[in-house]
Amino acid sequence: MDHNISLITTLAAGFGIALILGFLAERIRVPALVGYLVAGIIIGPGTPGFVADVQLASQLSEIGVMLLMFGVGLHFSLDDLLAVKRIAVPGAVVQMGLATLLGMAVAWGWDWSWGSGLIFGLSLSCASTVVLLKALESRGVLESMNGRIAVGWLVVEDLATVLVLVLLPPLAGVLGGSEAAHAAAAKPLWITIGQTLLQVGAFLALMLIAGRRVLPWMLWQVSRTGSRELFTLAVVASAIGIAYGAAALFSVSFALGAFFAGMVMRESEFSHRAAEESLPLRDAFSVLFFVSVGMLFDPAILVEQPWHVLAVLAIIIFGKSVAALALVLAFRYPLNTALIVSASLAQIGEFSFILAGLGLSLGLLPAEGMSLVLAGALISIALNPVLFATVEPVRKWILQRSEFARSLDRRTDPYAELPMSTERKYLEGQVVLVGYGRVGKRIASALGACRTLGVESENAPRRGQFLPDSHPHSGAMGQDDGKKGAAAAHSQPTIPKSDRLLEARGIPYVVAEQNRELVEKLRKQGVAAVSGNAADPAVLIQAHIAEAAMLVVATPDPLNVRQMAETARTLNPDIELVLRTHGEDESLMLRKEGIGTVFFGEEELAKGMAGYVLQRFAPQPNSPSGSSATA
Repeated sequence: MDHNISLITTLAAGFGIALILGFLAERIRVPALVGYLVAGIIIGPGTPGFVADVQLASQLSEIGVMLLMFGVGLHFSLDDLLAVKRIAVPGAVVQMGLATLLGMAVAWGWDWSWGSGLIFGLSLSCASTVVLLKALESRGVLESMNGRIAVGWLVVEDLATVLVLVLLPPLAGVLGGSEAAHAAAAKPLWITIGQTLLQVGAFLALMLIAGRRVLPWMLWQVSRTGSRELFTLAVVASAIGIAYGAAALFSVSFALGAFFAGMVMRESEFSHRAAEESLPLRDAFSVLFFVSVGMLFDPAILVEQPWHVLAVLAIIIFGKSVAALALVLAFRYPLNTALIVSASLAQIGEFSFILAGLGLSLGLLPAEGMSLVLAGALISIALNPVLFATVEPVRKWILQRSEFARSLDRRTDPYAELPMSTERKYLEGQVVLVGYGRVGKRIASALGACRTLGVESENAPRRGQFLPDSHPHSGAMGQDDGKKGAAAAHSQPTIPKSDRLLEARGIPYVVAEQNRELVEKLRKQGVAAVSGNAADPAVLIQAHIAEAAMLVVATPDPLNVRQMAETARTLNPDIELVLRTHGEDESLMLRKEGIGTVFFGEEELAKGMAGYVLQRFAPQPNSPSGSSATA
């Protein structure tokens, strides 16, 4: 039979060649996505041989972007975005403006019109959220404070780019576009702007008001059927359906529609399961995104206009990075945060293609400009993992050789040290709690209200003095431990909100947290807190680690846990260390080295559940044979 199988051939060629080249890239210690990009070039129209369907590949990659942004929304709540708004909003706006001006300046040197330069500069100003997420996930820092700032920054960029995409057609006539663009600009500009704001506002209101109720309810109803495939279908249908509806009804991009769908679904108790079920599809279609980027690239541009390509790369990799570095440091964030945000922005991606394509269709951007944007995207995406890998070495090199950089670390920050009025109980024998996220908050609540649980404040631990059985999870879980854990779980009273922050009634503790806004709130609530990355010795010193009884690391950043532990032991050899890990290999390594008491999330959950089961089936005192009795 004669069938049109362009979809099958595109998928087979894309996945097959991407697998081979991705594997080879990993073997030579190059990120796999470089192999995916090269696979796209091989099956694209710019190289001889087999040519896949470019339009189909582009649509398939859009699905990957939707699913990936949906996954981000599942892990990035509105509170997370608001927590970094002070740096993400002004930083993204100013950085986009500077990058646009650089692009316009270069285009002016090439004798392009100012309208063409504006579109070209805007295309170079917006980084790829897909590339950033891949880089952060591969390093395990997506949920860290630095990761939240970087993602929040790019979300603001995406929102700004959506506004540009809506306003560009009516402005095309003013910018010097084609005759068709002049005809399309008949509607007054203020009406277009008003409609855009109303559409975006209506979509956000619908998602935050109705969506928060409908999506969790729908997942609950589907989960009651007990069908795994129906649950997976509900998750995928929600992500893609809402993304399409946002674009069709409210003129919001697919990516942002899926992002807000994930944010709303995060309110459901099934959010973790939804993330797990959609992960295979997200990974598969994200590969197609990189393949489709490679298919759009014409290698001839590297030979015909090499200096133009170098100018584009200079703007993307150096211009945007330096601007972001200066902005983050101006907001008094650590050098490590500034370098991570800079590396995050040193690439362009999906929105750049959309902007350049729209400019090309409106007669604002020449075909040469589209090729240069694609060349800059391809090379910057390939180099971005390398830039991320150099963040920590560059940071150490700068601090060793630059007095100015060291002065930035020593600069006066009202939240980088405890106030002079801090009580002595927070300066000696206290617990230093690193991280105030979901886990850190619960630890702080338990410490602050421990008197209500029967632990008097005079029994708070001092250096070398700890309560009996204070580390039941560091070794094997026996039946007695299970009884204690289950009994504690059932006997623990509800902690009143007013008691949670009354350290005088519990164990004194000091919070070390990277989020300055959160530290500010904690200070207003009477909590002793310092701002900064606890991997920096100066932050632990300001938390008075030298006189502390215990260091509790509750942060989800696995890269700095060891560094925090080593710094604490150097400053205080007798300190007790309690560390949180995310990986089984990491937890085993830390336990083998004897650095401290290590908690691995899945393991602790299993111990708690096993302890409850053992307690429920424990031999009863009146059972002469010792046989198990059920409740």
